[in-house]
Amino acid sequence: MNRQGGQPVVELRQVTRSFEQGDVRIDVLRGVDLSVQPGEIVALLGPSGSGKSTLLQAVGLLEGGFGGEIIIAGTPAEKSDSRARTTLRRDHLGFVYQFHHLLPDFNALENVILPQMIAGKTRDEAAVRAEELLGALGLAARLDHRPSQLSGGEQQRVAVARGLANKPEMVLADEPTGNLDERTADRVLEAFLTLVRCEGSAALIATHNERLAQKMDRVVRLHEGVLE
Repeated sequence: MNRQGGQPVVELRQVTRSFEQGDVRIDVLRGVDLSVQPGEIVALLGPSGSGKSTLLQAVGLLEGGFGGEIIIAGTPAEKSDSRARTTLRRDHLGFVYQFHHLLPDFNALENVILPQMIAGKTRDEAAVRAEELLGALGLAARLDHRPSQLSGGEQQRVAVARGLANKPEMVLADEPTGNLDERTADRVLEAFLTLVRCEGSAALIATHNERLAQKMDRVVRLHEGVLE
């Protein structure tokens, strides 16, 4: 993976997305242009309902219906079939959501091991990587705890480790601290940004919090379906 400049990790060119509600057409994205370079951490700022999640779904190739061009690591995703898009997601992207979505019957270590095994690693290889990430996030003593035994901040740190487990070139995070109190949110975000920078990944982090956005390398604002 190239993380030292060169082509963008993600490039959007005039990306659009509309929805139909009865006879009404709602234009959520109206020609979004965005380029994220290797290793760059970008805040996607905007109020609730501004289309941040829709834009992340576009970048993450999580659903269809988008117009324009979406280029992941030099590959035009809009020209790729379903299997090729799945491969692009697996090989280049990681995801962290507002709600951690951890598997409740698995402990912290296993939640970070599983996506690596799906990507082809052995359990032993995946366990080494999982322990490394969770340790870096201050969870070395919580590896065998299930989500119900962890605090909200700890659960979200496990989700961060899971999102970075396969060494993605780009991490997409949708309000990753939006479900936490301010003090916990600050700690989780600080740990998240530190780890992303240490890993050399790029990140696009959606938030409505101006204060948190200023901790990132660059801020772009989504307003009425267009980035400012």
